[in-house]
Amino acid sequence: MSPSSTTGTRPRRAFGPRAAAAACCLAAAATIALPGATASARTPAAQAPASSRLPQACGTAGWVDGYSDALNKLPVGDETVGDLSALTWDARRHAYASVIDHATGRQARLWFFTDPANPRITGTLVLRKADGTPYDDTDFDAEGLTVLPNGDYLVSSEVEPSIREFGRDGVQRGELTVPARFRVAPAGEATSNATLEGLSVSPDGRYVYAAMEGVLSGDVSSSGNADDRRILVYQADGRGGYRLVKEVGYRLQPGNRISEVAAYGPNGLLVLEAAWSAAVGNTIAVYAAPDALHAPDVSKVGDLGDAPAPKLAGKVLVAAVDQCPSLGAIARETQQNPLMDNYEGMAIEPGPHPLGLAGLVLVSDDNSSTAQTTRLLRLTVRLPSHLPVGH
Repeated sequence: MSPSSTTGTRPRRAFGPRAAAAACCLAAAATIALPGATASARTPAAQAPASSRLPQACGTAGWVDGYSDALNKLPVGDETVGDLSALTWDARRHAYASVIDHATGRQARLWFFTDPANPRITGTLVLRKADGTPYDDTDFDAEGLTVLPNGDYLVSSEVEPSIREFGRDGVQRGELTVPARFRVAPAGEATSNATLEGLSVSPDGRYVYAAMEGVLSGDVSSSGNADDRRILVYQADGRGGYRLVKEVGYRLQPGNRISEVAAYGPNGLLVLEAAWSAAVGNTIAVYAAPDALHAPDVSKVGDLGDAPAPKLAGKVLVAAVDQCPSLGAIARETQQNPLMDNYEGMAIEPGPHPLGLAGLVLVSDDNSSTAQTTRLLRLTVRLPSHLPVGH
């Protein structure tokens, strides 16, 4: 399948040419907007010489570097790439890893690929129970994925929900404890298909974050507000496992859901917020909670909806994704911005992040639909170490 990558084909590290250009603009203008970005956004990047391509501003926050549709419906042996619902970097494989979600008739599996600008599939791995039986669409709906320091894969499933640990061979080795109220009703307070959507491990490997996509019924405020979510925080126990140590409260923009999270620095967490409507299509934004780890523990707060703001993690917008220039992308369904799709995976590019800038890769879940696309979107964002004054 021919790729639809629009801005360059070289592998990109965390502080490559695009991020360097953004850094220059930040230093010179002390602003998130790139000079001349409006003019550049009016011209599809595919029509510009490769040497002139620079990151283009996404509204007031973040830059877009390019995209690729090369993995869309890509046949690999007897399988077809699609239904990708999470994204992480696997250092041992020197590749990105993604997991498929609830796909009818398919076994649960990971896909591995290199270079998001010009992606190439390098392998796949079926996820199996301890007895070797593959998980499939009848008992597994993978939504979150991260790689632990020992190389094991941690995968969250929305069915119960659960957080399971798999070895490098794909066989389950263990499971993290999920509090009872996070279970799908009537066993708990969660809604089916809206449970543990985001999963990430801190760069030092000490903490695991697991974020709820939907609201718990007990967290809907007395006025009907349902924008507060809980993020489970697990800490390494020194014996090769992780134990639950707290819950963090996070308030979404009205109508949004959590699609993915990605930990950064010692305390920070990026949160991919998303929404969809028939008239507009997908709206996407990335926020940073710079001190998520030290946010108050809300495990004993019965109703987040009526909790005071200081009980919640502070956040700041770092990428107005749906305000990025379209780059000539084509949408097969209604999209106000044709670059948008059902982005459900997010990973920070590996490597150092000078000046607090980092490459960010998003992947969309095509839901096995001919009207949707498996798309890789490359961004440059700031990773703030603290909240700006006034937040």
